[in-house]
Amino acid sequence: MIKELPGVRTRRRRLRPGRPPAARALACAAAAACAVLTGCAARAPDRAADPDEVIKAATQRLTDACLIRQGLVPPRSGGARQPGTEDARVSAALFGTGPAELSLALPTGYVVRAHTDGCLAAAQQRLYGDQPGWFRASVVVNNLRPEADHTHRDLAEVRARHRGEIADWQRLRAHALTEAETVLNTPPPKGNPPA
Repeated sequence: MIKELPGVRTRRRRLRPGRPPAARALACAAAAACAVLTGCAARAPDRAADPDEVIKAATQRLTDACLIRQGLVPPRSGGARQPGTEDARVSAALFGTGPAELSLALPTGYVVRAHTDGCLAAAQQRLYGDQPGWFRASVVVNNLRPEADHTHRDLAEVRARHRGEIADWQRLRAHALTEAETVLNTPPPKGNPPA
């Protein structure tokens, strides 16, 4: 079954019953190859990709490659996984281990922590160019509404107080989008990656 790709229109043709099975198979193979090549080579020119989805896809590609280099099965790959110890190893490799190196206390009283080791941190460093800076900016920007609610201030006032973090967030996100497009447009290496 050929999966239809977003932005790619396909027409289904009914094969004539008089065609021999080999011709039907050849026609199906040609149609599948054309659909795959068209889907890989072309983007819908009238619709730009969602930047969040582009960054998310690049992050997934980078974290999956990092896990595979460590001999681990990425959680989304659908491969055979052994629960328990294997899940703990994947989690440690993905999110880091030990005490979190990054920490930010919010005006709401919550403290957000993150690791600088692990595949996710490495992917963020690659995409954003400054993982600690991205951590600070994204935690603040993602918590503007809770801060406004907690401090009984208008959201516009809270945003004005955090202009610097918002500017950092926008700058780092733009950098990540450029890097993500590079990651996604570069074919993955062939063969066994170095350990």
